Amino acid sequence: MRPDFINESFLEYLFFNFGIINAINYYKLTFSPKFVIKAGKLLPEQCEFFKKLFYHGLEECMYRNEIRMEYDDFLTIECEPAEGVYHFHIHDQFKGNLIPVGGGKDSVVTLEALRPTRSENLILQYNRDIYPTNIAAINCAKVGGYAMDQIVNFNLTLDPLMLDLNQQGFYNGHIPFSSCLAFASIIMAYLNLKEYVVLSNEASANEGNIVGTTINHQYSKSFEFEQDFDHYVQTYLTDKIHYFSLLRCLNEYGIVQRFIQHPLYLDVFRSCNVGTKENKWCGHCAKCLYVYIMLYPFVSDVKLWQIFGRNMLDDPDLLDIFIGLVRPDATKPFECVGTREEISYSIDKGIALKPEQNPVLYDYYKKNLKVESSGYGVEEYFNPQHNIPEQYLEMLMHPEKFTEQSKSEPAGEESA
Repeated sequence: MRPDFINESFLEYLFFNFGIINAINYYKLTFSPKFVIKAGKLLPEQCEFFKKLFYHGLEECMYRNEIRMEYDDFLTIECEPAEGVYHFHIHDQFKGNLIPVGGGKDSVVTLEALRPTRSENLILQYNRDIYPTNIAAINCAKVGGYAMDQIVNFNLTLDPLMLDLNQQGFYNGHIPFSSCLAFASIIMAYLNLKEYVVLSNEASANEGNIVGTTINHQYSKSFEFEQDFDHYVQTYLTDKIHYFSLLRCLNEYGIVQRFIQHPLYLDVFRSCNVGTKENKWCGHCAKCLYVYIMLYPFVSDVKLWQIFGRNMLDDPDLLDIFIGLVRPDATKPFECVGTREEISYSIDKGIALKPEQNPVLYDYYKKNLKVESSGYGVEEYFNPQHNIPEQYLEMLMHPEKFTEQSKSEPAGEESA
């Protein structure tokens, strides 16, 4: 039974917009020059927003499929023009936060920063049928003190024909997943009357993968997309819900510093795409190696081996991935990882803090990859380009000013 406050027309319009971005899963099969929308009406400016999102969100997919296409030659969106911006009368008593949680260290830092507002928060899980329920996300929420009735789910089923077409040779590859999550989060914020959708995307997400191009695996986590999307929401959807990333002012190194202050999460956090279905770290991919490097200076070797199953820094088979993470002129792995400079800084710090060790990859680094710092203050970094409301910035940067619940205690059953 739907609550009385729901405006059916507005909810339908939200799903119409979600449907457009979700269609990117199917559009990438052919990269058709024409994208025709018959389910609703859009202003030309809205069409341009989606064209830009499709293009930059699919640049990695085009690159890896050897599709060369300039922006002006990219798809044309055809849609019956709207007569103006839609105005819907909706409930105005929005309060609290909707926090998308993926189970990685970034969302953990957001959970802890927003601990003083926990009673007003909901955790969002975005579930696709090709991936099961995110166990790591649920476990992190429990460790953060959230009960199961504070976790809401947006479940999406993709047409199985798409997977069949992939097997037949149609194009496949990375889509801007976080943009699909963004539109879904606005729907869920509306249904639960939450004022803020609080993401956990950091400044490091702005760095691309290939020097001299705009290709960025994390485009839909970038500040550029955040700006574009929040403007779209405020202009065409509703000014009652605001979308921002709490961690935009931080780099990945700063996030790690906050994450390690909450060691209870070490046993439950996960951010390995390969191991998602089995809720584990595969121990062989770029994401696993990256997280290992960032934690290495601050977490004991015994604990790291317990988390990842082995000493990844002593594996010569990971050398190519390692070079991609560090060397400025190499293709950066297509994963959600930090900047090359902060990775190098973490490596240097790890070597300095554990001088008695000489793992294979770090030995190679010292002999072949180490470069002089550009003067970028990794530890003191603060990115002024963000949309963080003042009170939220205070909670993140000065948690001592707020009601402190220093220990993370699981709610309900023990976390796995």
